[in-house]
Amino acid sequence: MRTLIFILAFAIGLGTALAQTGTSDPDPVINAAPPDASDAEIAARIDDIFAQIEALERVDATVNAGVVTLTGTTASSDAAERAESIVSRIDGVVTIENKIERDVSLSTRITPTVGQLETFVNDTIRTAPLIGLAATIFVIISFLGWLVSEWNWLWSRVTPNSFIAELVSTTTRSVFILFALVITLSILDATALLGAFLGAAGVLGLAIGFAVRDTIENYIASIMLSLRQPFRPNEHVVIDGNEGHVIRLTSRATILMTIDGNHLRIPNAVVFKAVILNYTRNPERRFEFELGVDANDDPLAAIETGISAISDLKFVSKAPQPIAFIKHVGDSNIVIYFAAWIDQQTTNFQKSRSIALAAAKDALESAGFALPEPIYRLRFDDNNAPALADLASIKERPPQAQTEKSQPKQRRKESLDVAPDKHLEEIIEDERRENIDDDLLSNSAPVE
Repeated sequence: MRTLIFILAFAIGLGTALAQTGTSDPDPVINAAPPDASDAEIAARIDDIFAQIEALERVDATVNAGVVTLTGTTASSDAAERAESIVSRIDGVVTIENKIERDVSLSTRITPTVGQLETFVNDTIRTAPLIGLAATIFVIISFLGWLVSEWNWLWSRVTPNSFIAELVSTTTRSVFILFALVITLSILDATALLGAFLGAAGVLGLAIGFAVRDTIENYIASIMLSLRQPFRPNEHVVIDGNEGHVIRLTSRATILMTIDGNHLRIPNAVVFKAVILNYTRNPERRFEFELGVDANDDPLAAIETGISAISDLKFVSKAPQPIAFIKHVGDSNIVIYFAAWIDQQTTNFQKSRSIALAAAKDALESAGFALPEPIYRLRFDDNNAPALADLASIKERPPQAQTEKSQPKQRRKESLDVAPDKHLEEIIEDERRENIDDDLLSNSAPVE
């Protein structure tokens, strides 16, 4: 993209230069009168021309066989070059010998400067009323622009949020100032200065745009996100792999609070282009897990047993009902996939999934299904016989005493709390109340 812009700029500049070169007319030839004039007539013609030009009054010309010799003094080297350029255009001149010297005397250098200063002062005095009028108009128009930009009630009504309202206000003020500048320069007959200023501003703006491209991209992304908001405050989202609850949307970044309570700042340019997963938008959410049974067990009976145990849990939605299917068959087990829906408004996702997994596992074990364990094949040589005999002589340890874990498992599951954790939401609400002015999220803005 940058290369294309530079190529276009170069092509435009080159085309302009070629157009100017093609349309420029060569300097016209100055004819000496009468035609086929003699050397004396050519010299007189040159002297007459130089006499009319103040900077060349002290330059003399002599002509011999069409060769012009210029002598005398000038105040600057530019004047000497100008004299040579004029003589070269006269008909009948063969070549020019430029022997003009530069006058460096103090009086010669100071007098023109003093004259130019006097001319400038006189011109300033004559144009002072015009300058005052232009300055007054500039101030009046700029003041009107400031008044219009301060109509916050208007901008807040016609724009979706405070960020866009501030942007419109600043743009309005800038437009009024630019309009005042155009009017002022037009009154002073300095529109050429305005063109040069705008051209320089354009080149400078292009250079600055390349230098702060990321900042501009981030700023534009903030505008787009504030117009079409992909999330609301306190929603549980995953943005570009970063999970957390939305705190606020600022003009530079989106602030999240991670699950473990840390602040996470993501630039809005990343948020605008990222894939966003929103867990809160749909109140219903499905959890899933896998359990394996022995390869010799009946997988359909295991599916029925597990679904029955999950359906008996109060927090599991009855519509849609829990589902299960055989995911794959391994060498020593059969893996069964279980899934069920819950209402996130009343049930915590992680807690409910843990309880459902434990309920399905206990139901399968109680029904006689064997949950497979890793199988290892060991080979013993004859040299290991004494060691095996020693192991066989070791008496079995007495079984461990029964603990409170032997209580009915179903009763323990029903007593577990599955209510949503509101702690993060309370922290986020308190923080939003403290920094409400810097937030671009609004319930009235459209949501994608």
